[in-house]
Amino acid sequence: MKIKLPEGVRKPAARARGGVAVPHKKGTADSPVRRIEPPAQVVIPMLQHIGAPCEPLVKVGDTVKAGQKIGDTAAFLSAPVHASVSGVVKAVAPVVTVGGRRIVSVTIENDGKMEYDPENRPPHIQNREDFLHAVRESGLVGLGGAGFPAHAKLRFPEGAKVDTLIVNAAECEPYLTTDYRECIENSWDIIGGIYSLLEFFDFQQVIIAVEDNKPEAIEVLNRIASSKQDIGDKIQLMALKSKYPQGAEKVMIQTVTGRRVGPGKLPSDVGCVVMNVGSVAFLARYLKTGRPLISRTITCAGSAIREPANLRVPVGIPASAVIDACGGFSEEPYKLVVGGPMMGFALYDAAVPLTKQNNALLAFAGNEMAIKKERACIRCGRCAAVCPMNLSPVFFAEKLKKSRDALELQKLGAMVCMECGSCSYVCPAGKPLVQNMREAKELVRGLENK
Repeated sequence: MKIKLPEGVRKPAARARGGVAVPHKKGTADSPVRRIEPPAQVVIPMLQHIGAPCEPLVKVGDTVKAGQKIGDTAAFLSAPVHASVSGVVKAVAPVVTVGGRRIVSVTIENDGKMEYDPENRPPHIQNREDFLHAVRESGLVGLGGAGFPAHAKLRFPEGAKVDTLIVNAAECEPYLTTDYRECIENSWDIIGGIYSLLEFFDFQQVIIAVEDNKPEAIEVLNRIASSKQDIGDKIQLMALKSKYPQGAEKVMIQTVTGRRVGPGKLPSDVGCVVMNVGSVAFLARYLKTGRPLISRTITCAGSAIREPANLRVPVGIPASAVIDACGGFSEEPYKLVVGGPMMGFALYDAAVPLTKQNNALLAFAGNEMAIKKERACIRCGRCAAVCPMNLSPVFFAEKLKKSRDALELQKLGAMVCMECGSCSYVCPAGKPLVQNMREAKELVRGLENK
């Protein structure tokens, strides 16, 4: 769908390699976010981010308040976790989480009072270091799904000259509309978060990037980007071509700025930092209230969901409670997925707790989302053609079958893969290419940890 862009909206600086056209199926785009009642019990994993897990700060029998810190660690690449309800700690034990990992988790029996921790006060910030400390204390991780601790992303390597902040509002996965609703409902929180970041960092430009198939979001975002409060006219809106995985960090940097983040490099190496639009809006709210990240917006949709919706849910809520809030299943689901259908994880049990980085819960009926029957590779080259990272996924599958040589997989660039799923999406032979890449990366990580 082509739309006429408002005056002042920028066009992409470059065209990124690869990618695929996927059906959008944004049936909840016009569904305002609805806050639901917290469940009788929440289960809060001590690992809800990329990096080191937290150590529990509470024990069985402790009374906790909403917003109270219940897990932390001295590790740099981590983020503290907080109680999402007030109540009593009933268990501190390993629980199987999204993705199948067993993570030590704190189970809290909700007392129904939702009493907030009196320590949750707006942070006192005088300089960049204070700001980074506050971001860490908020528990913020990337809300677009990656879960990278925000304070670590904003602590640039010494000597790095980061001149561009990109606010990612692309939301290119099918079904997901949480970022879209953030743009429509909380636009002034977005601009407030941007102003706070501009106060403590030397960004020369801020680019809010959104796909061009979201005209209502473009109109709202253009209004705030054109605000007279924008001193120095640093904030601009860019409309990106609708193509998956447009919202991936490295892809977005190349599309928005023309700069390429090479293998093993960070966005800061090319002068950029990318933050999800929901993360930026949360920052504005946290700086005003001091309340940490204990709830998030999630899209619950799919052909087996009776009443698809966007919901504000507490961290640690079981997936089953979210489904119940949407009227339950309209028919027996074939598959449950946490996240988008391209990069999400299939759930084995609806009792699994949802975390900060989970932005969608999808349920599909019939044989929708069924795994293709695997056949012999026909050497069509489609997987290589659509790979945004310029890899040949089928090579990794062949190497895994032959030798499982971690060093060779590393040399081929296994760690460069972003697991976007484009290769599996187009493969006519039904090869489990993404799963192969994940397996290859695990082997390489084992080599690196020796």
